[in-house]
Amino acid sequence: MGHLAMLAFSALVAGSFSLGVMAAPHIAPAALNAPRFLIAALLVGAAALATTGIPKSAARAPWRYLVLGGTFAIYFVLMFEGLKTAAPVSASAVFTLTPVMSAIIGYAMLRQITTPRMALGLSVGAAGALWVIFRADWEAVRAFEVGRGEMIYFWGCVAHAAYTPMVRLLNRGESPVVFTFGMLVAGCVLVTIYGWNDIRSTDWAALPAIVWITLVYVAVFASAVTFVLLQFATLRLPSAKVMAYTYLTPSWVIAWEVLLGHEVPPVLVMAGVGLTVVALLVLLKDEGH
Repeated sequence: MGHLAMLAFSALVAGSFSLGVMAAPHIAPAALNAPRFLIAALLVGAAALATTGIPKSAARAPWRYLVLGGTFAIYFVLMFEGLKTAAPVSASAVFTLTPVMSAIIGYAMLRQITTPRMALGLSVGAAGALWVIFRADWEAVRAFEVGRGEMIYFWGCVAHAAYTPMVRLLNRGESPVVFTFGMLVAGCVLVTIYGWNDIRSTDWAALPAIVWITLVYVAVFASAVTFVLLQFATLRLPSAKVMAYTYLTPSWVIAWEVLLGHEVPPVLVMAGVGLTVVALLVLLKDEGH
């Protein structure tokens, strides 16, 4: 079930790249992410009350939620700052660096070992993702230059990679829904404080429709739903395997670009999609050992 959760996670996350690029020029990152966290917190909180409830024990050591909420707030703010200039596919290229970073941080925090089979899977997945990202064009690979947007987003991805092992380190038996709720509330408070001037100066009534569409999507699907999926998977899989599913994100981004009527990738790109599937099969097989 952890693997299925991450498969859905990668597909939903991919949508935020394509929509985010269209919305980013019209609103400050913090102004977009404050209501995003708020809406997601309300949805997840309602789900928690309707299912497991929110026990008083979940309020123990509230600093944990501030750490996790702050970490993910850094990721999202830097993501939308980067998407002001980075293309969705190139941004997803940066996102594929998170599995390796997560494996390193997972070892430092939890002494989680990346086995040779996992290393092989991560390597094959990286190769497949890069083939997809550069659309099977070796000239594009050789000419790749990291732009300002990609560099900004890279530091956000460092925060994302740290978040995964931190969940396992800081969770004290809380259910994924309850733990996600605490993190979202803390993230909302921190982003609101940080971006208060941007929030006040935003002319909300004059925002184009794409901003509202993006806000609803990222709040409901790319926040509330994916946070629960990530928490669920993180408590069942090693950090490196959880983040390995990010290798599918460029493929999903291309699918989103096609659905939105943008450029259709060449047939050769599908070889990269095949490699990412092979990588996941390698990792899945390792799970049984």
